[in-house]
Amino acid sequence: MDLKTTYMGIELKNPLIVGACEMTADINMVKNMEEAGAAAIVYKSLFEEQIHLEAAELDDDLHEYDDRNAEMITLFPSIDHSGPKAFLMKLKDLKAAVSIPVIASLNCVYDVSWVEYAQYIEQTGVDGIELNFYNSVSDSSKSSSDIEKEQVEILKRVKAAVRIPVSVKLSPFYSNPLNFIRQLDVSGVNGVVLFNRLFQPDIDIKAEELKMPYNLSSKNDNRLSLRYTGLLSGNIHTSICATNGIHDAEDMISLLLAGADVVQVVSVLYKNGIREISTILENLSAWMKSKGYESIADFKGKLSKNNLKEPYAYERAQYVDYLMKKKKILKEYSV
Repeated sequence: MDLKTTYMGIELKNPLIVGACEMTADINMVKNMEEAGAAAIVYKSLFEEQIHLEAAELDDDLHEYDDRNAEMITLFPSIDHSGPKAFLMKLKDLKAAVSIPVIASLNCVYDVSWVEYAQYIEQTGVDGIELNFYNSVSDSSKSSSDIEKEQVEILKRVKAAVRIPVSVKLSPFYSNPLNFIRQLDVSGVNGVVLFNRLFQPDIDIKAEELKMPYNLSSKNDNRLSLRYTGLLSGNIHTSICATNGIHDAEDMISLLLAGADVVQVVSVLYKNGIREISTILENLSAWMKSKGYESIADFKGKLSKNNLKEPYAYERAQYVDYLMKKKKILKEYSV
């Protein structure tokens, strides 16, 4: 079977990309991912907050003894913090160690930092950059349109500053995600990733304190990505990457039928191990053979909104259909 596809203008041997996580920062693990069949990886995110925290901690360590003994000052010379240099060195080493495309993930706070760090990242030789766009709103006076304008402007500035492809990984929390993605598309984005799985706090009621549990996805979490993929396919020029809740070949095939160019997997690798990549790809090939498909292009987008006879399948028709079948569903689950 011909599993080749294109994402962000990058030719890939198949549609499976390993998303940004701790595993993709480990060279040996990435080599195992490549051996298992992964078409590309997204390197662990560079978080601007982490850079600032490391800088503050290093500054504290360097100057801990400054005022205790004048003779001790020379033992702790003041140096400029390396900023993202350690991150960039590891990224460059990993890129040199594997032959599959490597995409860097970037997550910044300040507008000016996006461009600066994107330029640093480009120098490592990576194949593309994935910008993480979301907004933790704490100011009620800031409108949704203001947030969107800022993010579109960031994309434009990054695109103007680098020569490699740039994608945007989005949260689903926009007033109209379709409209915002269209704005990104018009602004020249090379790919959109649907959707970011944001960490959310929980509460330990026994200790009466906040806790941050692991936030691995479950199989049904891909429904939102599937819906928006089906709505966008054929209506934007940029590549579509679906993520969140893709755990097996069935999930991947569903997203490809909806119109995704590629998918990203993470949680299933934590749960089942890196060899799960091979299993997913083998089952994808087996399904294609059973259906008589010779390439991904033969069926990609077959069930997108544009290619369906029923134009409301991705809209309110799903809700109406549920209401019409409510008695059957209640009987099936003995409610």
